[in-house]
Amino acid sequence: MSEADTRDDKNFHEDVPAPSNGFFLKGSGSYDWGMKNRLARIFRPETGRTVMLAIDHGYFQGPTTGLERVDLNIVPIAPHGDALMLTRGMLRSTIPASYRGGVVMRASGGPSILKELSDERIALDMEDAARMNVHAVAVQVFVGGEHETQSIENLTKLVDAGYRYGIPVLGVTAVGKELTRDARYLGLATRICAELGAQIVKTYYCAEGFEQVTAGCPVPIVMAGGKKLPELEALEMAYRAVQEGAAGVDMGRNIFQSESPASMIQAVAKVVHDGARPEEAYELFRELARPELAPAGR
Repeated sequence: MSEADTRDDKNFHEDVPAPSNGFFLKGSGSYDWGMKNRLARIFRPETGRTVMLAIDHGYFQGPTTGLERVDLNIVPIAPHGDALMLTRGMLRSTIPASYRGGVVMRASGGPSILKELSDERIALDMEDAARMNVHAVAVQVFVGGEHETQSIENLTKLVDAGYRYGIPVLGVTAVGKELTRDARYLGLATRICAELGAQIVKTYYCAEGFEQVTAGCPVPIVMAGGKKLPELEALEMAYRAVQEGAAGVDMGRNIFQSESPASMIQAVAKVVHDGARPEEAYELFRELARPELAPAGR
């Protein structure tokens, strides 16, 4: 049995007040410890930003170009980012359990690209998300879409379950072909997601008024990469987004369909975390990619 500690010279540092630690992410100060800890696995505490690599495209469109072999194309470059956004099937089958980055799990789905995409249902039980030790779950929200209310109900059910397990929810604002990606629409969609409990919101960049979109959303916004752009244009978009209030990016095709995905994700991180200007980051991309892009035999 241990002896009692009877020493009288204990030092309680009475002259040093106990810290009252805040949290580095917008709107996140009142969450439980577990949810904050998970958010800190997605966003870097030093910068408050994230470079998320989205590879969940297969859940509705099958083997996407650049994602034919996730084990060969994505696993080697994943450590250059902060988090992966993916499906549970790909996590369990392909991503090593030794992966140290954040995991954002696709939690909605149903229709394929051949059907009405807004007709999604919850496709993941939060207990299984906890079993996989994920750091957030992602749900598509189709504001203005045919199944708007259903998709919002998916979000709210996941938010309720997320609080039970300490798992944040990422609300993804889906934009159909008939909807305009302007500040008015994006402001509406992102605010709805945040008001209904999403701890993070993913949305597209718009050239005019994006700073109003981020200012009007009380939780962090991460920018969606969207369609494949030339590397410099993608870096310019990422730079503008973070300068105008985004807490990082969630890029897919602009990274894994790049001529050099490993070089591109590092260039994006240079913009997001180091504040590098697009031209500087593009020079880094070219330098890192030179061995891959050099003509054969030279």
